[in-house]
Amino acid sequence: MPTARNASAADQLTSPGTTPVPHPGDAARRATGPERNPEPSPDRPAPGPFAGRRIRAALVGAGVIARGSHLPALARLAEEGEVAVVAAVDIDAVAAERLCADGGIPHPYTDLELMLEEQRPDLVGICTPPTLHREQAVAALRAGAWVWCEKPPVATLADFDAVEAAEGTEDGPYAAIVFQHRFGSGARHVRRLLAEGAMGRPLVAHCQTTWYRNAAYYAVPWRGRWQTEGGGPAMGHGIHQMDLLLDLLGPWSEVRAMAGRLVHAVETEDVSTALVRFESGALATVVNSVLSPDEVSRIRIDCERATVELTHLYSHCNDDWRITPAPGVPEEEVAAWRDFGADVPSSHLAQLRELVASMRAGERPRSSGADGRTSLELITALYKSAFTDATVRAGDIGPGDPYYTALHGGTPGWAPVVTEASATSPSKEVPA
Repeated sequence: MPTARNASAADQLTSPGTTPVPHPGDAARRATGPERNPEPSPDRPAPGPFAGRRIRAALVGAGVIARGSHLPALARLAEEGEVAVVAAVDIDAVAAERLCADGGIPHPYTDLELMLEEQRPDLVGICTPPTLHREQAVAALRAGAWVWCEKPPVATLADFDAVEAAEGTEDGPYAAIVFQHRFGSGARHVRRLLAEGAMGRPLVAHCQTTWYRNAAYYAVPWRGRWQTEGGGPAMGHGIHQMDLLLDLLGPWSEVRAMAGRLVHAVETEDVSTALVRFESGALATVVNSVLSPDEVSRIRIDCERATVELTHLYSHCNDDWRITPAPGVPEEEVAAWRDFGADVPSSHLAQLRELVASMRAGERPRSSGADGRTSLELITALYKSAFTDATVRAGDIGPGDPYYTALHGGTPGWAPVVTEASATSPSKEVPA
């Protein structure tokens, strides 16, 4: 496996026609002293953390999501001179080498720690199965790299808090979750209308992720298992629409839910429903399913003066949004609501642009920290409510609560069953 112990970071990253800028060491990048943040001169402001050079990016995981989503977004920003993709990591050496060959990435690795030590990336995209996210995110943060981690971010709130604890202070590094449905022109426009109260108070909402997954999908060993996937469709599929709903409507206050295992021979649920109350007083229904042949992702919000609805599947553009006014709303006002501006579809690229801007500004990005945690907290509460037949309120689940460290909470009938032969080997858990 090729390595880069003697490679020049400046040579790898400097655009043609620019002066090489040395890449600071790990300690310097994490420090808050003068080497990292020099005092500004009277006639020149202090440079940002990555001023004058490209952001060094690396990918962890060489599968479908890395190839189909992360790498194209990074490649686009590389064309624009914003980033340079310097390495890819996968436990499968052939997969890592193939991704590097296809994507023009100079350095394949099978060892994450070695890559972090030798390449010192500024940004690490994590595209591996969920069970690996906590360990890999913490390793990258401790090496001074910002993190962009695929959903679900981690398996539990305890894991999320551990990742957040490894973040830097002030100007990073931070760990952001891939919640690309929040980004793009449509979500931005509707978020602004709701925040400004243009359509009146939100009153009733519906959040729907009804998809279809067959037995072959669950034949992949890590799917449908608490230990490796973290949860079922509420966690692995519906998280995107629930996150977008929260981004549009703000904090939730309580949830009451039900879950079922109706078709698939899995540990997790394959369908769930929930009623959610928001701090604003708005009420929402949430449905997450992998049993639905007519696949759709939908958010509908009924406000005092209009209904706004998004209908799509895996991504959305301006045309996927519809605004229906209440009787008596002036036509010119409705026309302004329906003017979404230039179409920027939701995508990994749209989120990555904003993440890179946050990195250059030394600011916490959206979908990180408390902003990223709120979706996982709602999902955890949904499971607890469904499995205990009780209402769960925001903030109820913390250290000492069994659902803080496992989404099944150890609930009989839902928690994995451990046989006598596997009592000392958690990896041999079998479905309940």
